[in-house]
Amino acid sequence: MGTVAPSPVIRDVERSAVKKVARRLVPFVALMFFVNFLDRTAVSFAEPNGMGDDLGLSAAQFGLASGVFFIGYILLEVPSNMALHRFGARRWLARIMVTWGIVSLLFTWVQSTGQLYGLRFLLGVAEAGFFPGAILYLSQWVPARHRTKILALFYLAQPLTTVIGAPLAGLLINQHGAFGLDGWRFMFLGVSIPAILLGVIAWFYLIDRPADAKWLTQEEKDWLTAELARENGTKTDGAKAASGNGGHGGRGALKAAFTNGRVWVLSLVYFGFIYGLYALAFFLPTIISGFEEQYGTHFSVLDKGLITAIPYLPAAIALFFWSRHATRHGTRAWHVAGPAVVGGISIPLALYMGSPSATIAVITVTACSIFAALPTFWSLPSQFLTGAAAAAGIALINTMGNVAGFAASYITGWLKDFSGSYYLPLFVVGGFMLLSAVLMVWLSTRPLPQAADAEQELIATGH
Repeated sequence: MGTVAPSPVIRDVERSAVKKVARRLVPFVALMFFVNFLDRTAVSFAEPNGMGDDLGLSAAQFGLASGVFFIGYILLEVPSNMALHRFGARRWLARIMVTWGIVSLLFTWVQSTGQLYGLRFLLGVAEAGFFPGAILYLSQWVPARHRTKILALFYLAQPLTTVIGAPLAGLLINQHGAFGLDGWRFMFLGVSIPAILLGVIAWFYLIDRPADAKWLTQEEKDWLTAELARENGTKTDGAKAASGNGGHGGRGALKAAFTNGRVWVLSLVYFGFIYGLYALAFFLPTIISGFEEQYGTHFSVLDKGLITAIPYLPAAIALFFWSRHATRHGTRAWHVAGPAVVGGISIPLALYMGSPSATIAVITVTACSIFAALPTFWSLPSQFLTGAAAAAGIALINTMGNVAGFAASYITGWLKDFSGSYYLPLFVVGGFMLLSAVLMVWLSTRPLPQAADAEQELIATGH
């Protein structure tokens, strides 16, 4: 049955409402994500610039220190996202930021491998739920047809964290002796304070729902509220019933998410992408340091930061235009599977290139592939889950990503120690990304049950 085209007045209200959300909320939440990812990956800059030698870390120990973060995150991620749904994003995201900022600050004074493991675990506990909470929060502000674009603008913060953060980390590390601290310790001090400040600001700046936004007109509030309610009314898989369980989800919402096969397949798809993402994030600075021995070159701390940043600026550009294409033409399975294939093939080839510049060029292709797919991927769960079930489902998918973060960090380091090089671990990374492509294509053959309209046929094969 056909649908009635919206009137020009409604289209104007829609455009202005979405534009205001994009301008008012997305930059701030993206800034929070920027600081989040910088704090999470700061050890990757510290390890080759003094921390590894001072604490006597092997590659496997560094991998374990990088990965143990995800254990704490995994344990509390789903409960944290359920708490966000219950108490509201403003309170919960602000609480998360202040807590992780305080824990991150303690890295300034770490003295042993054991302390490093303990603080990384506590950092994961403190950060648990931030990323899926931010995804859920932004998804609750715009209808499905605008979600890929909004999430892409948010996700730009992640590659830009390295574009800006890697040189910034280099500058901070170069301040050796400031406040009597080693350079890598001063870096931890410098990246922790912004998290605490942003957490305090978030308490006053964020708003939980469109109806309470004073910066929207009444017409825009009414349109957003009605459109989001209409979409939620058409979602399936038991999520709607679970979300209405007493108004706050609970066990019914958890059951709706945890027994949904589509959620589990998306979790595995996400696993492969995040395995690749964190293998690059934690070990690329170390690989760059290895260029000095392998090719007889010498890089300063700032040089290493700038080289680390090289793959991520093209990745940010690829993310923007790929998501824009998906928004304009409708998301298809190949918007996710295609980049997974390119990344899975390119990353094992990186170390066969024969020069630092060629290696970085191929790693850039891999980074572009990963970041192009991720915002499009995150537009999928909220298409068939709503309310508390969406909170649980998004958290479950991201939990699998954090399992991948731990696995990539530890297995990559262990395989490097075992084999003596990064060749074998990068083949493993490529294999997981190719698995993501296969699963995404398979999922595209499984129709979304009881889809209410074409907008909800998000995981489709192009027809």
